[in-house]
Amino acid sequence: MQRQPWFEIHDSPWFPGYFRDLVTDALEAVWNANRTYHPVAGRLRTALQESGAACVVDLCSGGGGPWPALYNEVAAGRPLSVQLTDLHPHAGLPGRASAALQCSASGLTAVSQSIDARNVPAELPGFRTIFSSFHHFNPDDARALLANAFGRREGIAVFEAAHRNARTMLLIAGVPLLALRTAAHARPVRWSRILFTWLVPVVPAVLYIDGLLSCLRSYSLDDLRELIAGLDAPNYRWQIGEEPGQPIPIRYLIGTPLPADGGER
Repeated sequence: MQRQPWFEIHDSPWFPGYFRDLVTDALEAVWNANRTYHPVAGRLRTALQESGAACVVDLCSGGGGPWPALYNEVAAGRPLSVQLTDLHPHAGLPGRASAALQCSASGLTAVSQSIDARNVPAELPGFRTIFSSFHHFNPDDARALLANAFGRREGIAVFEAAHRNARTMLLIAGVPLLALRTAAHARPVRWSRILFTWLVPVVPAVLYIDGLLSCLRSYSLDDLRELIAGLDAPNYRWQIGEEPGQPIPIRYLIGTPLPADGGER
């Protein structure tokens, strides 16, 4: 296992939830402004169609992650319900899910209770997704997360932009600058966002430090293969690889249950 056991500031217990929400908001704004995860939309759409899933449970959603921007492309006109969950639910997530529903007729809803990605409640069935958060889990917890989906015969798609290489870590230096730009243009204007991004730059500083640490904590392709060792079944298929993207590729691990009758689940 090559992954290193570093920590990140914004997911540390001592880091105030108020600042955590500002950091995840800024990070998601950067992702969506740069269409970071759009290269994997087609791959995710195919996995959902192959599994017959019409419901998605997004894990570690933060303030919504890339789903509000990805929904129409992934759904491609098919009925699709996406439930946004988190261990520490974002205070503004229900309102954002409602706004996305009104603006794009999407099926986004927010789950208000705390959801542990390692043991998703049985009453939340559906194909699971996790964007840019898998590296937060240590190997035992990461395997538990995957094994839980596999054991329930639910699909799971892990997507990561963080890579443990010099090029990605160099590009991290631009993330705080992008956060400054997106904060200046974000609407509605929130004075807390302006204060802690521009005047007291807590958010850019945490984005830069945590961005570097994310790269160090990221799982390599070989690490991912090690994590799914033994999780085998004739009706369950794993895919591991990297989808080309700009400015960096997106690493993915996708587990797809294959229904025998080809029907929706």
